[in-house]
Amino acid sequence: MRYVSTRGLAPEKTFSEALLTGLADDGGLYVPYEWPSLQSSGSGDYLETAFEVMSLFTEGSLDEQILKQIIHDAYSSFDAQEVVPLIELDDQIFLMELFHGPTLAFKDIALQLVGRLFDHELSTRGEHLTIVGATSGDTGSAAIEACKDRQNLDIVILHPADRVSDVQRKQMTTVDSFNVHNVAIEGTFDDCQDLVKAMFNDLEYRNSLKLGAVNSINWARVMAQIVYYVVASEKLGSYEQPVIFSVPTGNFGNVFAGHAARNCGLNIPRLLVASNKNDILTQFFNTGGMEISEVIPTLSPSMDIQISSNLERLIFELLGRKGEEVNSLFEKFRSNGNIDVGPDVEAKFSNAWKGYSFDDEEVVNCISTESEKSGIVLDPHSSIGVLAARSHRDKKNDPEVPIVCLATAHPAKFPQAVERALGYCPPLPDRLADLHERPEFLTRLPNNLEIVKDHVKSCSRIDSGKQVT
Repeated sequence: MRYVSTRGLAPEKTFSEALLTGLADDGGLYVPYEWPSLQSSGSGDYLETAFEVMSLFTEGSLDEQILKQIIHDAYSSFDAQEVVPLIELDDQIFLMELFHGPTLAFKDIALQLVGRLFDHELSTRGEHLTIVGATSGDTGSAAIEACKDRQNLDIVILHPADRVSDVQRKQMTTVDSFNVHNVAIEGTFDDCQDLVKAMFNDLEYRNSLKLGAVNSINWARVMAQIVYYVVASEKLGSYEQPVIFSVPTGNFGNVFAGHAARNCGLNIPRLLVASNKNDILTQFFNTGGMEISEVIPTLSPSMDIQISSNLERLIFELLGRKGEEVNSLFEKFRSNGNIDVGPDVEAKFSNAWKGYSFDDEEVVNCISTESEKSGIVLDPHSSIGVLAARSHRDKKNDPEVPIVCLATAHPAKFPQAVERALGYCPPLPDRLADLHERPEFLTRLPNNLEIVKDHVKSCSRIDSGKQVT
C-alpha cells in the first residue's frame, strides 16, 4: 500500500513513512494511492474487524502479528467490552457510543492505536519524534494519554485559551510527565491549527526537530476511524445493507473516515455532516461553496472551527485526484477566504452528502428530550448528530434506511451544557473523580509563530540537549 499527497508534489510513501511524516512536504495530506476493497462481512467483533480493515492499509509495512497485538493492546483499556456499543434510540435510528476509552472521547479510538504505532516504528528504527498537535478539546487529551511517558516521543499540544471545557483542559494539563507539554494559545482552534501547519511547512525547522503529527492530518488517525463504520454495518446486517451515518463534525476527519469506508465497499447512501453555528461545512455541502467567518463560541466547542483540514482529502477525490488543482483551490481559499467548486463538482457529491447545523438552544432541547425519551444523556456534540438524523428523517428522506448517529464524547466532559438541559452535572467516572483537584501544568502564549516555535524547540529533547534514549 502506497500513499500520495493531495497536493501532488511530495514523493509517495509507505504506511510507516506516512505515519511518521504526518503532513506531506508539499503541504498536502496523505491518502491511499488507490482504495482497497473490503472482503466479506464479519461478525461485528471490534478487534477482528479492526485487523481486517487496518491490514488493508498497512500492507507491506507492518507484520500481521504485530498489528494484531497493537490492536489488542490499544482497546484493552476501554470500559465497554464491545468497544463501541450500538444502541437503538427508536425505530431505525441508532446511537454508536465512541467514548468508552481512557479520555471519554472518540479520539481515543484512533490515538490509543496511533501512539502504539509510533512507539513500534520509532523503537524499530532507533529514532525520536517531537509530536506537535492542535486541539479543539478532545484530540489533545487523547493524544497525551496515548503518548505520555514514551521515551521515543516528546508531545506538545496547542489548545485555544479559554475555549475548551474545564474537563477537556484539565484532562490535558494535569498530566505530569517528562515528555508532555501543554500550550494555551491566545486565539481560536483555527489559529492553533495554522501554527502547527506553519511549523510543518518550515522544512528546515521540521527536520531539525523531527516533527510528527498526531492531528487527523495523519492518515493513521483516519484509518483507525474507518473501523467503526464497518462494525456498525456488520451489526446491522452486512456490507450490502444501506446505512446512513450522522456525524458531529469539526475538522472533518471523522466523517471523511465514513467516506473512506464507502470507497472501500460499504453501502453508505448518505453521510450527514452535523455542525453547530460554525456552519461552514453545512454551507459547502448544501451549496458547493463556503466563506470563512468569525468563529462563534458554542456549547459544543470541539466543533468551533472554520477551516476543516480533512475537507482537502475529499476535494482531492472530487477534483479527480489532480493535486495541482487542489493546491490552487486552497491557495485561493487562504487568500480570499472563500471558494466555490462549481456545479460540475457539486453534482458529484450533492446526493451522497447532506449538511445540517443547529444552535445552542436546539442542542439543549435535544439533550433534555432524549433524556426523557430513552434515559440516555447526550453530550452537546452527540446531540447535534442526533438532531441531524431526526431532521433528515422528519423530511421523509430515506425512510427505510437505518441511521447511525456517532456519539463522540461522554456527557461529563461538557457539564455546562448538560446542567443547562437537565439541571444537574453528570458525574465523571471514578478514575477521574478528583480531576478538578489535580495541579495543572501549562504555558500560555500569544498567537505568534516565532514565539511558539521557540517554545516547541525548548520542549524537544532532540534540540535541547536532553538525553533521548
